[in-house]
Amino acid sequence: MQTVHTGDEKIPLLNDPAKRSLIYQVGVMLMVAGLGYYLMSNTLTNLERQAIATGFGFLEKESSFEIGESIISYSAADNYARALFVGVLNTLKVSFIGIILTVLLGTLVGIARLSSNWLVSRLAAIYIEVLQDIPVLLQLFFWYAFFYEMLPSPRQALNPLSGLFLCNRGMIFAVPADHPVWGWMGWAFLGACIVAYFLRRWAIQRLFNTGKTFPVFWCALGLLLGLPFLVWTLGGAPVAMDVPQLRGFNFQGGMSVSPEFAALLLGLVLYTSAFVAEIVRAGIQSVNKGQTEAARALGLRQGQVLSLVILPQALRVIIPPLTSQMLNLTKNSSLAVAIGYPDFVSVANTTINQTGQAIEGVAMIMTVYLCLSLVTSAFMNWYNKKMALVER
Repeated sequence: MQTVHTGDEKIPLLNDPAKRSLIYQVGVMLMVAGLGYYLMSNTLTNLERQAIATGFGFLEKESSFEIGESIISYSAADNYARALFVGVLNTLKVSFIGIILTVLLGTLVGIARLSSNWLVSRLAAIYIEVLQDIPVLLQLFFWYAFFYEMLPSPRQALNPLSGLFLCNRGMIFAVPADHPVWGWMGWAFLGACIVAYFLRRWAIQRLFNTGKTFPVFWCALGLLLGLPFLVWTLGGAPVAMDVPQLRGFNFQGGMSVSPEFAALLLGLVLYTSAFVAEIVRAGIQSVNKGQTEAARALGLRQGQVLSLVILPQALRVIIPPLTSQMLNLTKNSSLAVAIGYPDFVSVANTTINQTGQAIEGVAMIMTVYLCLSLVTSAFMNWYNKKMALVER
């Protein structure tokens, strides 16, 4: 005889998978919350027993230490909040420039790795193997020692070009003297970049619709150079330069790139670009060879085949692992403390040593790098969705 179950029959609580999983999740959350409360209360009790201040009130106090490099104005009389902000900007500077250079260099090396020229392919392979196998910290030490040991003192500085000096204080070079027209030229260049972007999109759409090519490169180059030049001409065509001069034991004037920044940037870019090159190579090889043959059959040149057919398809494979390498470069920038570059970790460590508030300092370091990673991931996820194939 079969047992008939009616819809009104109640299932025991622990036999209902949905309710049982909910109970387990609530139980785990309560255990984690209890553990967090115990650790927090125990920490606060120990800090109070040792008369160690807590909270972020120290951020308003005078920092009383100098920072070697700063994008914004800063002095030892400023508070800790401004000092930490200087560290954040320094980290953003090396990370942003490093990511751009890494993507460009890694793409070039990855394409060279697939070159039919034996010498070019072997050199790219050696570049990848050597730089991948040497820890990034050792590379930072090498470049830092190179700039300090191999380059002369400021008094014997190398002068390969007029207004350019190389010494163990960094690379010092002449820059245009302060004038409003340079800011206008910057806006003009940005506008030219936007116009060139939409021009390229229009040219690609025109190619797909009519089969006719358009000289995008030369038109974009003309915009990027011509529009700022036109603004410079209309602004009075200033030519005055701020040339560095040796005064005492160092140079004054011009602009300088410190050995610490150069060593950090060079080490991070060379190390990370080796991994990016392999990602680019794998992405290109993932594209079916029939795509290349079909593009050539249509009469497209090699450069057009690469930019219009291969890379757009390869990007769908390249972007996810490329995002990881961007995050690695940003996080590896914290190694700057080993060579004296004042990034956020370095400034935060100095703040911790002076205030004794290690918990708050470490919490800020974790928060800053978490935010940088989330922003980078969000942007790359958006770009990845934009490049994804859309099924009809």
